[in-house]
Amino acid sequence: MSRNDHLSFSRLSRFETCPLSYQLHYLDKHKAEPGPALRFGKIIHAVLECLVREAVDQEQDGPLSEARALTLYREAWKAENLTGIELFQEGFELVQRFVRDQGVVEHRDVLAVEREFHLQVGPFTVLGYIDRVNYLDLETIEIVDYKTNRQLFNRDELDNNLQLSLYQLAAQQHWPWAKRIKLSYWMLRHGLKQDTQRTPEQLQAALAYVETLGRQTEEAKEFPPRLNTNCNFCDHVRQCPAYTEALKGKREFLCTDLNDLEAVAREREEVARLAKILYARKEELEKILKAQLQEQDELVLGGVQYRLFNATRLDYPLNATLERLAATTGRPREDLLAEVAVIDNKALEGLVKSLGKNDKNRSTLLKLELEAGAHKTYVPRFWAKEVPT
Repeated sequence: MSRNDHLSFSRLSRFETCPLSYQLHYLDKHKAEPGPALRFGKIIHAVLECLVREAVDQEQDGPLSEARALTLYREAWKAENLTGIELFQEGFELVQRFVRDQGVVEHRDVLAVEREFHLQVGPFTVLGYIDRVNYLDLETIEIVDYKTNRQLFNRDELDNNLQLSLYQLAAQQHWPWAKRIKLSYWMLRHGLKQDTQRTPEQLQAALAYVETLGRQTEEAKEFPPRLNTNCNFCDHVRQCPAYTEALKGKREFLCTDLNDLEAVAREREEVARLAKILYARKEELEKILKAQLQEQDELVLGGVQYRLFNATRLDYPLNATLERLAATTGRPREDLLAEVAVIDNKALEGLVKSLGKNDKNRSTLLKLELEAGAHKTYVPRFWAKEVPT
């Protein structure tokens, strides 16, 4: 008997990431316990879906209403029963930024909002929903998926992303007149879109992979846990014995010969996975203690004293600082400016981006000119990524 009444990107991704999580969720039907990050993403998606859908249904042309967006956000936050002023404020600002970045909306240019699709892949039906489809010109449409990720995707991740491939395959069925399909992840925390495209060969490979992976989910007899960087966000983490052991710092492998690079790399990856899990748990516990310290000056628990304190950061006003330095050293103000002054990157990015609201080409050209004149430094960083074996 088939285990799948349908497939979806979420279902395939869960099996791919951790077979045990797949078993707990889809086969054993355990109740999911999504954490704050997943619930926050659900809130933001609901707000943006409703906001854009209203504009389309009411045939509005013009900027979206920031006031309406924030009303929807407060309603969604309340319905999800989330708490925490920092996360609430982050979402509040994120929704405001979306409205500003969106700019003018022409309702005829939004072809679909939260469009359901059914894609036949071999013996399987793949079910999914596309956040938004935009009309760009007579031959081009844009698939938009909203993301609340804190990290951007790299080029390789974008160009090989299975979710986006499935979206294009579905879009080709719904809008067969489109000769070109632009695939975009709207990275809401960063205020930018990350774009990619697919070749026919890539789409064929995606179909073959989905069918192969679907058959694996049907034929698997064991569903082992697989510790990974997403464990902290798993909605079945409390039912996972591997995660419980990871919180205890349990190790399965120890390199005894540091000249054996294979063994060194194997232990490094295990330690990296454990470190991420433990650090996320530390942050979770600290949030609870910090909430208590908002109400009292200190806590003494288990022989440890906890307090909150303000760290001081000094920001020197440019003109006043240069005047004081010039008066004391006797050196020209221009020389001092060249020696001590630097540009705040975030402030500069914000200024350049603000120019793009009225003239995007001018903003892009200015950014390129500024980058050409910037002083570049290079710092070696360690990078690691799993590769197929």
